[in-house]
Amino acid sequence: MSDQSSKAAASIEDIDYEVGQDNIEAKVGPIGFDIHNPVFVIAAIAVILFVAITVLMPEQATTAFNGIRTWLTSNFSWFFILAGNIFVLFGLAIVVSPLGNVRLGGPDATPDYGYMGWFAMLFAAGMGIGLMFYGVSEPLSHFSASVAEGAGSPDSWAPVGGAAGDPQAAAELGLSAAIYHWALHPWGIYAVVALALAFFSYNRGMPLAIRTAFYPLFGDRVWGWTGHVIDIIAVFATLFGLATSLGIGAEQAVAGFDFLFGTGSAEEGTRSVFGFSTGDGTGGETLKIIFICIITAMATASVVTGLDKGVKLLSEANLILATLLLAFVFFVGPTGEIVSTLGSSLAGYITHMPELANPFGREDTNFAEGWTSFYWAWWISWSPFVGMFIARVSRGRTVREFIVCVLLIPSLVCAIWMGVFGGTAIHQVIIDGFSGAADADLPVQLFEMLSQLPLASITSLIGIVLVIVFFVTSSDSGSLVIDTITAGGKTDAPVPQRVFWCVFEGLVAIVLMAGGGLAALQAMAVATGFPFAILLLLMCVSIFVALRHEWKTQR
Repeated sequence: MSDQSSKAAASIEDIDYEVGQDNIEAKVGPIGFDIHNPVFVIAAIAVILFVAITVLMPEQATTAFNGIRTWLTSNFSWFFILAGNIFVLFGLAIVVSPLGNVRLGGPDATPDYGYMGWFAMLFAAGMGIGLMFYGVSEPLSHFSASVAEGAGSPDSWAPVGGAAGDPQAAAELGLSAAIYHWALHPWGIYAVVALALAFFSYNRGMPLAIRTAFYPLFGDRVWGWTGHVIDIIAVFATLFGLATSLGIGAEQAVAGFDFLFGTGSAEEGTRSVFGFSTGDGTGGETLKIIFICIITAMATASVVTGLDKGVKLLSEANLILATLLLAFVFFVGPTGEIVSTLGSSLAGYITHMPELANPFGREDTNFAEGWTSFYWAWWISWSPFVGMFIARVSRGRTVREFIVCVLLIPSLVCAIWMGVFGGTAIHQVIIDGFSGAADADLPVQLFEMLSQLPLASITSLIGIVLVIVFFVTSSDSGSLVIDTITAGGKTDAPVPQRVFWCVFEGLVAIVLMAGGGLAALQAMAVATGFPFAILLLLMCVSIFVALRHEWKTQR
């Protein structure tokens, strides 16, 4: 280690900072608040202005959203892909190094949660809504693009050239590409943020805020404007990353209700559900907004009950329900074909990894920019939220145990989920000749796939319930995380502050839905993910410096 790095690491032990020392505490009537100055004020005002401007100028906002996403993914696709590779390699290097022996919370710390509760919380908060939405639609989309006649052409969306005219090869490639987006890379991003926060909070007693992860690099400047800017960027990234997921959840839940309970004709424009017109049969905007409002209210109630009572119980219940649905599709669907395809797809994931993860000279630009770049930006924008949430529940684990559980186990579960749901849908196309799911809009594809299996109404309803509960846990957890950042690292800030952020998560999702739908949601996730990706790369350096010092101290 260089002298400069040694001084930075050593200074970690001499921190003279009290959690919440820069906060403003006051009470207005019955409502108390304990906010960090100026992080809360700037972030809150900026979010309120964003909501107001988007509502007042919807057309200009839509144009801006589309332009932001196109520009970033077209010009910086290489950066997102390269950064994703670095995060995964960094995590794996820590696992096999002596630094993995460091224990979060100190040598004598013990875990606060058992494996079941811990895994349920990190998984439900980390991937829930996305897996429900993309579990069928993404493998099916990649398969359709790969098997198409024009696969590999400049206009094709097929990954790595596709497999034109070869359904089996296209099925394996489609699932491999989907697994690539949901396995090691996203969880590598989450692991970096979570490890940094957990170490500096539990081993050094620093505030549970993003800024603390940069102390070895910036020293006491993290308590000034350098840290303020870092935390404000983290708030924006978290808020818009969550809004994207909440919008996706609303799209799918409303589409599910329309699929099960809708009446009238979509072709004739008379389709409706629960008395609300859905027009084309995919869910009306009014119903989506109402749905977001209802779920935000449910999430607010969960926020008020606290982490253990709210998120933990909902996460565990949803994990059980998701496991039951997964088992049902596996055993009732084409079990043998699922096992065979999943095995070949996992092998394909490994063999295609160099091509899929190549940041330069890509010929499949639509796939790299439209799928991979968006995903990496989305995961990065989610990382303050998921990382801080995982850190809060991971005291007592060794660094090696932490990374293995956060990086490898969820990756395998995501791969299995994609293989079962996506593999079943692809089998329906190739073997059964059923193209209903492939031809449907993305939010409906899960329900179209389930419609070809027994007990379709029941399983579709379970799917809707899963979306709703994942929706609640994501909003709940995100509110707790944003509140922690804007309260200077305090985890026991007044409840009204948590309610404020929970409500504004819903409002941001609503105005983005109204101002451009899914494209607008994705655009803001990309826009906030880009600056935070730069911070994450610096965070890797900071983690290495701190862990190396800790390991040497404990030897």
